[in-house]
Amino acid sequence: MKRPGFIERHHLWTESQKQASEKIKTVVKQQDLLLIRTAWSDQHGIVRSKSLLPQAFLSALVNGMQISTGTFLFDTGGAIVFNPFVKGGSLDMPLMTGAPNLVAVPDPHTFKILPWAKRTGFILCDEYFQNGQPMPLSSRGILRQSLVELHQRGLKHLVGLEVEWYLAKLEDPMLALANVGSSGKPGEPALVSAVEHSFQYLLESHNPEIHDLLRLLAENFVEMELPLRSVENEGGIGQFEFTFDPIGALQAADTMMILRMATKQICRQQGYIASFMCRPGLQGGSSNGWHLHQSLVDLTTGENAFISANSQTLISDLCNHFIGGLLKHANAACVFTNPTINSYKRFRPNSLAPDRAGWGLENRGAMIRLQGGFDDPTTHIENRVGEPAANPYLHIASQLISGLDGVDRQLDPGSPTEEPYTTESPALPKSLPEAISYLSQSELFSQKMGQQFISFIIKMKQSEINRFLESVAERPPEVYLKQVTSWEQREYFELF
Repeated sequence: MKRPGFIERHHLWTESQKQASEKIKTVVKQQDLLLIRTAWSDQHGIVRSKSLLPQAFLSALVNGMQISTGTFLFDTGGAIVFNPFVKGGSLDMPLMTGAPNLVAVPDPHTFKILPWAKRTGFILCDEYFQNGQPMPLSSRGILRQSLVELHQRGLKHLVGLEVEWYLAKLEDPMLALANVGSSGKPGEPALVSAVEHSFQYLLESHNPEIHDLLRLLAENFVEMELPLRSVENEGGIGQFEFTFDPIGALQAADTMMILRMATKQICRQQGYIASFMCRPGLQGGSSNGWHLHQSLVDLTTGENAFISANSQTLISDLCNHFIGGLLKHANAACVFTNPTINSYKRFRPNSLAPDRAGWGLENRGAMIRLQGGFDDPTTHIENRVGEPAANPYLHIASQLISGLDGVDRQLDPGSPTEEPYTTESPALPKSLPEAISYLSQSELFSQKMGQQFISFIIKMKQSEINRFLESVAERPPEVYLKQVTSWEQREYFELF
């Protein structure tokens, strides 16, 4: 009798995934695919992958794919943070001793054919140890666990993506040996030029300068069945915003991963660089935000659980308490919504980005913007705090963990504000070290994400911080906390 494969042996797929897997096998043959990029998210929300030929990929649909634990050891600059060759791999995890292999298990629901890459498929994976135990440092796994708890409450999380990013014309990739980097020292950033002449928000006459590239992106996204909703010129020279229809939380996080990957690859093929860095060091640049639109749906009735049944109130008690939780835990959650050094230069008064944890009705200066109200089926909240370089799985998981704690504790968010930059609401962190200080004191995130993961992510981000502080040692904080430094441009501009 044939021994079942790793996926069947450990019961890692639902019936729906099994059925989707059979369809994939047919597509691979019919489309004559040569390579399938079998991918996973690292702790930074960066896509890592191996390209498999068809026979190896079909094997991975039975036994998963062997991958190194190496991608869990590096910070954003490629500096080694953890020594795997000591007991517990410097992580107090016996299964990480010696840099062993993990098993990446493809999720058949994420399979795509990449329109811009000839005869190439793509699929996202979940990570497991060799014994079938889920990898506790897997960010996709953390979101999955949060969604299990939500489902047990009879609720579904709907998420709409609103993502800003920069487009620049590539002039010099800076690939001379003198310019390339090494572990912990990213190389010189590419030299770029602007794609439009000046800042003019939503200017129709700018379209001829960038229409063909935006059309190409839209065509690729539609072909991959990403739920693209709108494309617009934003508030900086070469800044754009893409929005997507509301979809389930895990699908939304996967979509964000694919969006960043696809946008960067397609633009580079055309001689451009796309960057999701929060505040790039570009002349005329403003900050990129990632606004997360979200609501909860009752699984029994299919109705929006944020809608009030009482004409005297704008929102349901559930929504009110969910907002209370988001505000209560906003500072600790910043490590997940705003995980880079660069992100905190966006929190400026009167900047359309929040600088404190408050909420308002249709107010773009507040951290939480309520849209809709009594008897409006589209009622939802928009969290405007995040940056587009955030790990989407951790970003969305932090929302669920915070919001549901507010529901459990019936937290009151207070009254909505009309003056979000002068209200007495708690200030958001001024820096990543400050955000880490809040996270290290959070019992909620330690409990929900696991103390092992929280210790891991704090040590990972501390490595990034230490390298940054070393680079600005001779500059006063009042300067480097406000200006975009060359270190940030090297670290983040091409990576995110």
